[in-house]
Amino acid sequence: MSKKITGESGIEIIESPEALAGQINKAEVFFLKNRKVLLGLGGAILVAIIGFAGYRFYIDGQEGTAQNALASVVYDFEADSLQKALNGSGGNEGLLSIADNYKGTDASNLASFYAGVALLKQGKYDDAISRLQSFSSSDLLIHARAQSLIGDAYLEKNQPAEAISYYQKAADYERNEYFTPVYLMKLALAQEKANQPADAVASYKRVVDEFPLSSEVVNAKKYMGLLEGQVGK
Repeated sequence: MSKKITGESGIEIIESPEALAGQINKAEVFFLKNRKVLLGLGGAILVAIIGFAGYRFYIDGQEGTAQNALASVVYDFEADSLQKALNGSGGNEGLLSIADNYKGTDASNLASFYAGVALLKQGKYDDAISRLQSFSSSDLLIHARAQSLIGDAYLEKNQPAEAISYYQKAADYERNEYFTPVYLMKLALAQEKANQPADAVASYKRVVDEFPLSSEVVNAKKYMGLLEGQVGK
């Protein structure tokens, strides 16, 4: 005995017990034919879920240890004892060890940033670039700061084209009144070194026009004036 049901569109939908039984039988046949695949997929999903949960548990456990280690070494960093900060002292782990041994933790990520700064100060530019490139942050200030530092390292290596790329990223990321003018000044300097005077003028002009209250404006006007004469020739 079939039962008629009217849908929202007014079309009659026939709900037949025999038809429903047929659909169930088809589903059973499909499952039996593909049970190994389906069970395998289900098992893989379960393993992935358990694996992720286990990973998070492990990382959460590591975070506290890594944070304690980082807290100990930051003192050396701030005291400008760079070698101690990088390699550790007195039984304490250094920035390099924390960055490498606690991967996936916030402390490891931050240790990479500190290590990059320390290596840059030591003149180890390639190592500094590597550490700073491995650092990631959505923080308004520190992300742009890392990009700018990479630019500094490339400029020290006399590679202004690469420096320009990173200074541009720093200047374009979440602009703010204090740091963005500084990044634009660095960008303009790199553009000058790359023999791009017109681009450098444009960067200096951005400082003057967009950040009129910045302490960088006086120098931006001066350098822009010097370059405008060259560009006009």
